[in-house]
Amino acid sequence: MNSQQPENSTNLLLAVTLSLAVLVIWQILFPPPKPQRPPATQAQTGEGVVPGGQGVVPGIGAPPGAPAASAAPTPRLPIEAKALKGSIGLKGGRIDDLTLVGYHEKADKSSPLVALFRPADSALPYFSENGWVAPAGSSVAVPGRDTIWSAPADAKLATNQPVTLTWDNGGGLTFKRTIALDDKFMFTIKDEVVNASAGDVVLYPYARIYRYGTPKIEGFFIQHEGAIGWIGETQRLKEFTYQALQDETTGKSFAGVKGGWLGFTDKYWAAAIIPDQAMTYTANMSVRNRATATEQWAYQTDWLGEAVTVPAGAEKAVTSRLFAGAKEVGPIEAYEQTGGIMEFDYLVDWGWFWFITKPLYHLLDWLYKQLGNFGLAILGVTVIVKLVFYPLANKAYESMAKMKKLQPQMEQLRERFKDDKARQQQELMQLYQKEKINPLAGCLPILLQIPVFFALYKVLFVSIDMRHAPFYGWITDLSAPDPTSLFNLFGLLPFAVPEMLHVGLWPLIMGVTMWLQMQLNPPQPDPTQQMIFNWMPVLFTFLLATFPAGLVIYWAWNNVLSLAQQWYIMKRLGTEVPIFDNIKKTLASVTGIIPKKKG
Repeated sequence: MNSQQPENSTNLLLAVTLSLAVLVIWQILFPPPKPQRPPATQAQTGEGVVPGGQGVVPGIGAPPGAPAASAAPTPRLPIEAKALKGSIGLKGGRIDDLTLVGYHEKADKSSPLVALFRPADSALPYFSENGWVAPAGSSVAVPGRDTIWSAPADAKLATNQPVTLTWDNGGGLTFKRTIALDDKFMFTIKDEVVNASAGDVVLYPYARIYRYGTPKIEGFFIQHEGAIGWIGETQRLKEFTYQALQDETTGKSFAGVKGGWLGFTDKYWAAAIIPDQAMTYTANMSVRNRATATEQWAYQTDWLGEAVTVPAGAEKAVTSRLFAGAKEVGPIEAYEQTGGIMEFDYLVDWGWFWFITKPLYHLLDWLYKQLGNFGLAILGVTVIVKLVFYPLANKAYESMAKMKKLQPQMEQLRERFKDDKARQQQELMQLYQKEKINPLAGCLPILLQIPVFFALYKVLFVSIDMRHAPFYGWITDLSAPDPTSLFNLFGLLPFAVPEMLHVGLWPLIMGVTMWLQMQLNPPQPDPTQQMIFNWMPVLFTFLLATFPAGLVIYWAWNNVLSLAQQWYIMKRLGTEVPIFDNIKKTLASVTGIIPKKKG
């Protein structure tokens, strides 16, 4: 028998190869995270520098996580808002203590809330700071790290309830900082300078986000995590991983820009400083101190505004904003559309196929609101995508069905002209023309669906709605792998299963449905190819066992729909559906048992 693969298996082989490539690349690019280096055990070298090199912020002077023995506790102003809680350090006037109300570290609601910002004297400081820088050589005193700001007695920052901090430099300047917070994650910070001195004063406004320690990366390649910013219309989107900043220790600087924002993004959380969109500023993304055996890397994003002249007897103010919270798409889009923040929706990584990804997200979000369960929304959006692509799939399956009917004639031509490949192809093309068949008709629909597959895959990966979202039964968190395992009979046997053997029930369902779908196609004439096809679902089952359950459920449901769709089209076209015969042959080839013929 001619070992050349029949054309009607080309589409299946292409689809399987592409899918396998995706999964193998995933395993290469997303290995299990390496253990984090433990927090430093000796004094840090510093908290970074003020933007523009105009001045230096002194070192903390105490081991991380332990305040100096002689230092008094930092006075704090509480934050008790709808979506955030924490405090502002009156020493330095920093926003450096934030937790996200409604977001827990684990699916268990009794687990601690997610902590976003941490004070400078904690193990891994992460904070935002606004201020003023005096020109080099100037003797003007400006607020610094050790400045103790004054606040009204019993004041607290709450949703739509701003607070004002003040500090007098003793030289005729009074600094005021008014901080407001909306019902989500946006701070508005108004820094004022009142000049009661006899002369004009020149100052530079700035804001920065300082982050000590490299965080755990959860989505390399499929989702950016690290420094990010939309740096005006001239520089536009800038993304640098933590590794990229480490490799280029001089940092990234962008001068003379207007509009935009910059900060740090994690998979589900982000912090961004947003200058006045009409202000011209210099943006910087940098590493501020190199890691050693006992220290970790420290990262900073900052902007430095143009000089502000405050005439004697007058006052000037600069208003900026700080986003610190969850990457919820609705509020982020509102900040751009009604808040006037240039291209702020780039804070969510929509990827190369953003023109597909964003509509799919909004469809998924709408279904989630209608159905009340994110897992059901995944099933619903998969059905809708299948319906949209039904005409293309119909053409693909029709082409495959017609090719199957021509298999006997095609095999005769191959055998007849097996020593003349050119004539063989010529005769095959004439056969295609006679029967009005396009051999590529089955491939094109598959290729057109690949961007949609990646877009939906990315939506499910980046969507914060899937985080800790329950489905039904044992799936209590769609963003985590299926917690059950075949090898302890899904919890019936009292022992833990090694991670490499952890194969849950949903990955098994996915593997079975994939195997059944493959049985709709005729066996491969080449035994090696057939063996690969037989073991492909097993390989996919183990690969997907580590994926979030929501993605596995999507894949399994997609297999079921594809199986039903292909079965229906083949029946409608009067094409033989060889699934049961193929199952028998496959089982026989695997077990070595040859089924008996009837009669």
